[in-house]
Amino acid sequence: MRRRRTPRPKRNKATETIIQPIAQFHSPLRSKFGIPRQSGLVEELEGEIVFEPPFRNPDFIRGLEEFDYIWLIWEFSANRHQTHNAMVRPPLLGGNQRVGVFATRSPFRPNSLGLSSVRIAKIDWEDNRGPVIKVKGADLMDGTPIFDIKPYVAYADNHEGARSGFVDQHEWKRLQVIIPEEFHSLFAPKELSTLEEILSWDPRPQTQVQHDKTFGMPFGKYDIRFRVKDDILTIVEIVVSNG
Repeated sequence: MRRRRTPRPKRNKATETIIQPIAQFHSPLRSKFGIPRQSGLVEELEGEIVFEPPFRNPDFIRGLEEFDYIWLIWEFSANRHQTHNAMVRPPLLGGNQRVGVFATRSPFRPNSLGLSSVRIAKIDWEDNRGPVIKVKGADLMDGTPIFDIKPYVAYADNHEGARSGFVDQHEWKRLQVIIPEEFHSLFAPKELSTLEEILSWDPRPQTQVQHDKTFGMPFGKYDIRFRVKDDILTIVEIVVSNG
């Protein structure tokens, strides 16, 4: 039987709400391939929030230095096609089981909006691009538009003992990562450990886990190429990126 698709809503430009980016995110991850599947998974992954010119007045973030975490509301800008599918295939379920899109954090959503909690590492008030927020643990690719920033408030945002649906019954299997010694000199020690942490979460699409395939992902100025066999990920080549 043919699956019935959810009808697309008609647009009413007279009542449409228009939101604009207030900032852009910068990261060593220049592709959606390899992005951590949730914020906080790779705690030391560094990035920065650079405000658009109209929002570079320091008063916009005055007082934010007293918070440890912030919420980012952003766009899945690498997903160019709109989707109104009611159900998606979460990678945690192996990519072969469907659940409702609003019961997941899938990037394929009606409005392509993402929500992430990230840790403030530093606010650089003297940067010539205006105040720049240095953060850690983000799951955003380089160039991601940010629509809003809100402080993380522990008493309201932390719900101890809350259920997490299918996530409670499935644990993401980590990979052992082998980075041959010949590649170590390409990275600072912190970069090397961050790369290892990213790869340990298995960035491959869960429908493409064959052992004989070489996968690639950008990291900083390099393209990282690797293979996986028996839960061991081995980097086989690192080349300077053309992007």
